[in-house]
Amino acid sequence: MVNLQLIYKIIGSLLFLLGTLLLICAGVSLYYKEDDLVAFLISAIFTICCGFVLKYFGSDANNNLSRRDSYLLVTATWVIFSLFGMLPFIISGYIPNITDAFFETMSGFSTTGATILDDVESMPHATLYWRTQTQWIGGLGIVFFTIAILPSMVGSGSVKVFAAEATGPLRAKMHPRLSTMAKWIWTVYLGLTLACILAFYAAGMDWFNSINYAMTTTATGGFATHNESILYYNTATIDYICVLFQFLAGINFMMLYMSICKLRPGVLFKSSEFKLYIFIIIAATCWIMYLLMTRNGYGLENALRSALFQVVSFLTTTGLFNDDAARWPHITWVILGCMMFVGACSGSTTGGFKCVRAVMIMKVLRNEFHKLLHPNAVLPVKINGVPVPHSQLNTLLAFFAIFTIMVILTATLMIAAGIDNTNAVTISLSCISNVGPTLGTQIGPEMSWSALPAHVKWICSFLMLVGRLEIMSVLVLFTPGFWKDN
Repeated sequence: MVNLQLIYKIIGSLLFLLGTLLLICAGVSLYYKEDDLVAFLISAIFTICCGFVLKYFGSDANNNLSRRDSYLLVTATWVIFSLFGMLPFIISGYIPNITDAFFETMSGFSTTGATILDDVESMPHATLYWRTQTQWIGGLGIVFFTIAILPSMVGSGSVKVFAAEATGPLRAKMHPRLSTMAKWIWTVYLGLTLACILAFYAAGMDWFNSINYAMTTTATGGFATHNESILYYNTATIDYICVLFQFLAGINFMMLYMSICKLRPGVLFKSSEFKLYIFIIIAATCWIMYLLMTRNGYGLENALRSALFQVVSFLTTTGLFNDDAARWPHITWVILGCMMFVGACSGSTTGGFKCVRAVMIMKVLRNEFHKLLHPNAVLPVKINGVPVPHSQLNTLLAFFAIFTIMVILTATLMIAAGIDNTNAVTISLSCISNVGPTLGTQIGPEMSWSALPAHVKWICSFLMLVGRLEIMSVLVLFTPGFWKDN
């Protein structure tokens, strides 16, 4: 059976963390003397009280977390955080609708970056900071964060929790103590964020916007404090800084740690996933750059900057923009749509299918063609010289099939709801890949999602959750076998 007491205990502790984050936002509201202070205080107190209640119900729990418990814990944590996280929006009255508030909060924690707010600049500073903070915490994972700071809380189940929440089909070589590895990764994440803050400030942003844009960039989230996103600043320096940190956040964090902290940059260039990541960026940028120069009359530097920014933003599933891609030639939509699907590297803050899975599929296809000529050949699939177990290849094909089916199914439901074909497909891709912006005439990069019907917003919220937890961790809860005793 599911160890509900332990799940209550862990979620109760996590709600203390969430309450603390809400109190930080209350401090921001107090500093700026704005009217959402009471909303954050009430939300924080209520969240912490609920944490005490859950801790009480789980006070006698042991620390033996099974694989089944870990999947339920991770999914429940993301849903509960979104439910409590939407309270400030509702209580303050800035997003009074429950559907919209939940959508906005799930979009934040899942680092999707889709927003129902038509005018973010009218929001108080604390509310804007809360949106950004949800993305920064969700970037590497809510439960993964607790492994770093509270390793005893999940006990021997920490590896199972990590497997349920981590991104990508393959795990980098881990430290024997997972909490130590989690601290390494969070050190890189924090270091990237601080460096990005300082870079944005040096480029001309004020401290508030530097912090917000740095957090949403390194989390590859996409929430902005201006309606025009990075385009608001319209400066090459800020654009290139943003591109750099989006690019870094799209790399496997364990590889970043080894290359930066351990001074072994060669680790990156030995990785077939990283090589594909670089190749996709260069190829897509050159293609779009050519199209912008020949069809839209862009100059060389402007075409390079716009193409590079959008390619990196879509590939890393960040969703920030420095140009309106909806006005570009339609062939660029296809290219950027492919970026949305593929995503960046596993073990990063990005969503999408992941480059490592793309590498695996290409090698499987190559082997199949080779077997047509040499039927008896034994051709293992290797990633960085290490053979991939056959079970992982089966999982890869299952993941690809479910990913594709869910996009097609949800796009069909959206078309039935009156959404045009282009937006229906790109909205589905955007949500399940945790990208944020779409491409089309109804909901382009510069428009909000407020026009969507309520039931479509709930579908999108579910897709965001499924995409962030890489599908299987959520859908396994809907199988009959999950709830059987044995």
